[in-house]
Amino acid sequence: MKKDRNVYLQMKTLEEARKILFEMFPEPKKVPCEWVSTPDAVGRVLGEPVFAQISSPDAHLAAMDGVAVEAEKTYGAGETSPKEFIIGKEAFYVNTGHVLPPGTNAVIMIEHVRETGEDRIEIEAPVFPFQHVRKVGEDIVATELLFPQNHRVTPYCVGALLSGGIFSVPVKPKPRVLIIPTGSELVDWRKVPLESVRPGQVLETNSFVLGKLIEEWGGTFVRHEMLEDDIGTIRKAVQDGIQGDFDIVLIGGGSSAGSEDYSRLVIADLGKVLVHGVTIMPGKPIVIGQVSGKPVFGVPGYSVSAIIAFEEFIGPLICRMLGQEERRRETVLVKPTRKITSKLGLEEFVRVKIGKVGDALVATPLPRGAGCITSLTEADGIIRIPNHVEGIKEQEPVRAELLRPLPALENTIVAVGSHDNTLDVLADRIKARYPAFSLSSSHVGSMGGLMAIKRGVCHVAGSHLLDPSDGSYNLSYIRRLLPEIPVRVVQLVFRDQGFILPKGNPKKVKGIKDLTRKDVVFINRQSGSGTRVLLDYRLQEQGIRSEQINGYATEEYTHMAVAVAVQSGAADVGLGIFSAAKALGLDFIPVVTEQYDLIIPQEHFESNKIRALLEIISSSEFKNRVESLGGYSTRRTGEYII
Repeated sequence: MKKDRNVYLQMKTLEEARKILFEMFPEPKKVPCEWVSTPDAVGRVLGEPVFAQISSPDAHLAAMDGVAVEAEKTYGAGETSPKEFIIGKEAFYVNTGHVLPPGTNAVIMIEHVRETGEDRIEIEAPVFPFQHVRKVGEDIVATELLFPQNHRVTPYCVGALLSGGIFSVPVKPKPRVLIIPTGSELVDWRKVPLESVRPGQVLETNSFVLGKLIEEWGGTFVRHEMLEDDIGTIRKAVQDGIQGDFDIVLIGGGSSAGSEDYSRLVIADLGKVLVHGVTIMPGKPIVIGQVSGKPVFGVPGYSVSAIIAFEEFIGPLICRMLGQEERRRETVLVKPTRKITSKLGLEEFVRVKIGKVGDALVATPLPRGAGCITSLTEADGIIRIPNHVEGIKEQEPVRAELLRPLPALENTIVAVGSHDNTLDVLADRIKARYPAFSLSSSHVGSMGGLMAIKRGVCHVAGSHLLDPSDGSYNLSYIRRLLPEIPVRVVQLVFRDQGFILPKGNPKKVKGIKDLTRKDVVFINRQSGSGTRVLLDYRLQEQGIRSEQINGYATEEYTHMAVAVAVQSGAADVGLGIFSAAKALGLDFIPVVTEQYDLIIPQEHFESNKIRALLEIISSSEFKNRVESLGGYSTRRTGEYII
């Protein structure tokens, strides 16, 4: 069979694609309701209006502990003219919640009653009718509407329904979704040991993510067994799903323009392709179709693309099927910590970390790859860049959709600067000891951290900038770059920096001069990072030009990314910290023990967030965890340098 490419023809904008989808499936189909127990109905959508069967309360009840009386008989009582009542005849002791005895219509609070004899009481103030009484139907009146059709039941609703005598309710059936994972490269993580997964094979995770999203949005799902890239097999699975009792069918993967991407072909063969390709990033390859009156989607294989496609199309369609409004996230104004570029013609969803620095919410972009699921798990929000805009300027106010509650972001410690593995330990310990606080770190290099302080967009900057003139760290750069900003410098760690190499060092790299060999591929850190400054200093010492090094222009933003590049064979050597090499079982040649500090603007130094951070740094538990990583010394951790 000829494997033709699925070229994107007439891609639609997000707005156009959504309009096409919702015009094709405008109204939910009328289906019989399901009856479920009221406590089990939480999260479900009512298929019919629900009316109270009984009143609540169904009798007049005492709202206080005291004495029930006929209010009219208390009129005229005063301090100089108290009134006396006989217990059991004119007055009756009651507790909160008791039914009022016949002939009474008010309750005198027990503290306002004085006993004058064995069966007599005296009061010095009157009460009015139904004072301190819960009347019949005060909360619910029999036959009144409790909740209309399409109301989503909450835990609060359960109390009202049960109080109104409603013990089961009619709910709409959850839309049933069939997920068909496809791809010859996929591996079922439940069946294959991790160590046997070969390079190029991919753990199948999207169907589980999509399934839980479906449940979160009110649907239910069935996961089909994984299918290889075979158009006939995929076609049959889709056809069986359409002919079954599924309301939506998702074909996982195979939606882009590759020769083995069959989603569009299958949908076109069985029904009609409505949209192939939407001008959004991530999520561009989505296919939207209709087969026998049911929606069928070709969901992109990259995880973030799949999630964006779900949240923009599939989730909203489930809401429509349930008669619900589409979910909308809260938005806030944020200021990007750096310029965010974007491609004209594509609406881009940029994942960002957000924290409050001073009076402003600042946003730092995360990696933008469609396959970087951590760009969503680490994100606090999403900035949408319209398709007619080339990007957003640094500190230009822009709206961000929140993925986390705003109060949590206001308690975030924003750290920007050099990457170090101890920051992960610090983030964990802060969250463990102070659950209200969290540490959000963005890796832009030591110089980038100092510039973030200068722009006022962070609370803390991690830095290890070497001054070649005297061998000191950070202080000369602070004096030069931040002359008018008062800062405090706290020692975090000493760490071993050196060459990260494959196990066994097959290229026999011994030192800096080996980087000039033609058979050695180097992986570098980004310009402005302390590691890059160290490398350039050593190259200058040896009289080596950067163009002599194969891979000098290839950059990564973290020590772990350098280690992964070496582990994967993309590079033969990289400069990084020992703990990164140790974590991945790689070899390491020490070059220098360097100082890694935290620079903290004085204006934030006394805040509760920074106090918590400094307390954690000085704790023995933190120091022990750091030492266990390897390649670190905590002998001066927590000391103030300035």
